[in-house]
Amino acid sequence: KAKFAADPQTVLTRARRREVEAGRRDPVCGMVIAPEHPRHSAEHDGRRYHFCSTRCREKFVVGPAQYLDDRPAVTPAPSGAVYTCPMHPEVQQEGPGDCPKCGMALEPLLPGAETDDGEVRTLGRRLWISAALTFPVLAIAMAPHVGFAWPDAWRAPLGWMEALLASVVVLWGGSGFFIRGWRSLTCRSPNMYTLISIGVGVTWAYSLIAFLAPALFPAAFRDAHGQVGVYFESAATIVALVMLGDFLELRARKRTGSAIKALLGLAPKTARRVRDGHEQDVPLDEVQHGDILRVRPGEKVPVDGVVTAGASHVDESMLTGEPLPVQKRAGDGVTAGTVNQDGSLLLRAEKVGAETMLSQIVALVAQAQRSKAPAQRIADRVAAWFVPAVVTVAAISFVAWAAFGPPPALAHALIAAVSVLIIACPCALGLATPISIMVASGRGAQAGVLFRDAAAIEALRDIDTLVIDKTGTITEGKPALTDVFPYQAFDKSEALKLAAALEAGSEHPLARAVLAAASAGGVAIVKVEDFKSITGKGVVGTVAGRRVALGNAALMDDEGAAAAGWDEDAEALRRDGATVMFLAVGGKPAAQLAVTDPIKPSTPAALEALHRAGLRVVMATGDARGTAEAVAARLPLDAVIAEASPQDKAREVQRLKAQGRQVAMAGDGVNDAPALAVADVGIAMGTGTDVAMETAQVTLVKGDLRAILRAIRLSRATLVNIRQNLFFAFVYNSVGVPLAAGVLYPWLGLLLSPMIAALAMSLSSVSVVSNALRLRRISIDS
Repeated sequence: KAKFAADPQTVLTRARRREVEAGRRDPVCGMVIAPEHPRHSAEHDGRRYHFCSTRCREKFVVGPAQYLDDRPAVTPAPSGAVYTCPMHPEVQQEGPGDCPKCGMALEPLLPGAETDDGEVRTLGRRLWISAALTFPVLAIAMAPHVGFAWPDAWRAPLGWMEALLASVVVLWGGSGFFIRGWRSLTCRSPNMYTLISIGVGVTWAYSLIAFLAPALFPAAFRDAHGQVGVYFESAATIVALVMLGDFLELRARKRTGSAIKALLGLAPKTARRVRDGHEQDVPLDEVQHGDILRVRPGEKVPVDGVVTAGASHVDESMLTGEPLPVQKRAGDGVTAGTVNQDGSLLLRAEKVGAETMLSQIVALVAQAQRSKAPAQRIADRVAAWFVPAVVTVAAISFVAWAAFGPPPALAHALIAAVSVLIIACPCALGLATPISIMVASGRGAQAGVLFRDAAAIEALRDIDTLVIDKTGTITEGKPALTDVFPYQAFDKSEALKLAAALEAGSEHPLARAVLAAASAGGVAIVKVEDFKSITGKGVVGTVAGRRVALGNAALMDDEGAAAAGWDEDAEALRRDGATVMFLAVGGKPAAQLAVTDPIKPSTPAALEALHRAGLRVVMATGDARGTAEAVAARLPLDAVIAEASPQDKAREVQRLKAQGRQVAMAGDGVNDAPALAVADVGIAMGTGTDVAMETAQVTLVKGDLRAILRAIRLSRATLVNIRQNLFFAFVYNSVGVPLAAGVLYPWLGLLLSPMIAALAMSLSSVSVVSNALRLRRISIDS
């Protein structure tokens, strides 16, 4: 008892550890389990541990040390984390909370690897419950309008059911709208939620008063049964529709964070630290500057460092976009997130945590995503004057009718004010943009173009400069054996056969290109003897009694197979962007093999079409300058930037934007993510990485540059459609609000009832939806 009082956390943690070791508690999540009925288990250091699920078991296997020490079961979030509003990036504070301007939940300035979908699930449950309650309300209200008359004995029970269900939808389902609308007023920053809360609130309040106290209303507003019309169905339907839009928007906003999550997932969770001759897997956050780490074949490099021992090839395509892995020896630098391929490496940690190149890329993407202005907030900008104007008109109408209207003046004043607010309900205004985006997204999907949001559509229309990556965008992104050049009278097919025989036993990345060419040509792989891989030079072996060597010029010198003119021929191939391998048979030169990343067949025509459309095209690649210039020489490009890091590409995009250009960036790799994020429009190849597609605003499903023109045409048509929808919405309000206020009553004796106001509101929504559906039939092909 005394020990517990002095240090309860330590006592509880040790007790938990004993339960874990006894198999009664999951070491990952802390859940109590029944060891007599184990479903998931794993062994570590001679002891078996039990788990509640496969997911917990996988986490444990990756890094058991972090779950078996004296740490608490759940590590609290670091204090001092900065949170910001997705709509108002200038709002920042320490710790979570709500935005003082719009009431939205704040998000971490730099998201973590884990994504919390609790908010999406909660809103989804609220949406489906509200929708289920709205359908009976609609059925009760609409049945008389389609020729079905409710029996007189049912009217009162159905009226109470309609009022009760609609009240639940409005007060419970729409409670968030009222909270956000109130906060927008207290902050003097009216937005869509201000319109929604006023429109829904007044519609529901009016209907409730009309239902409970119909005597307040004049006979002119009663039906044949003496009842005053109510609009519970309008209030409930508006809440359900707006909630659906919020749900889709929130889900999309959560997906934007998956780009950060995918980037963070490139780094391994643990590192194998070598200390005092012993190797141990430790959590990545325990690695310090100067630690010696081992990276085995197939593993990701955990931190930025320098190789101290070993030799291997490292796939750096996530950083450079170059498909060919790079050879690493002692003294060479390696980057976190890159993949070791064929040899074991020892490296010294130089940069850890936020200092690594991968962490800097994450920070760049996060910052650029936060800086994007959401174009779907047109209604919010309009609301800055529209909301006060509508409320002012409603108030003036109430006062005017109460002071000068015919008796009963108060009832007429209430009807006029309510009619103004109902006809100004933002249903059509709220649908104007998302319905066009929804239809355009479906139309774009048919054409192989996926838009993320309205911001991409608005920005893509004005693009005048296109920056494109090379590997996977202009080219196929897969190295291929493009040709075999036999020496003197040596046979070409025989050279390929001998090269494939050697490469069948090689782990070198270029071996895949040779073997793929042999397979495509129907070349049989023959047996090789005395095979040997010579690091940094190539491979040798004996085939059919002949010594065969395949590799670089240094290997040819060792074999005594150098020939006059070989270097000049190889240099000419390199200028064309090829990687050259030499083949020697029996100590004599036999052939040269050229491996390149071929240009996509559709690329030249696509670039010509982009030029005709008035776009300036710039290629930015991490490849060597010779390779980049060789590719550019065969294509209509306006500029070439070679040996560009992810930061270089992002800076080039920012430089072009600073010149006043509207810049789109097209790429397919992790190395393109920062540039995709900072561009006015990021365009990802659907054949590329998930990170590129999550960061970009537009995805080309087939990775064909010709789809960019289709995307531009579709974006222009969609923006025109959005403006037409907004025009329809505002025309109804501009005409309907004065009519509802009673401007024609002094001359014509006409007064717009709430029923007509609701009908006009519905017609405005129908017009907006019908107009948006026209996008399905537009032609976007050249």
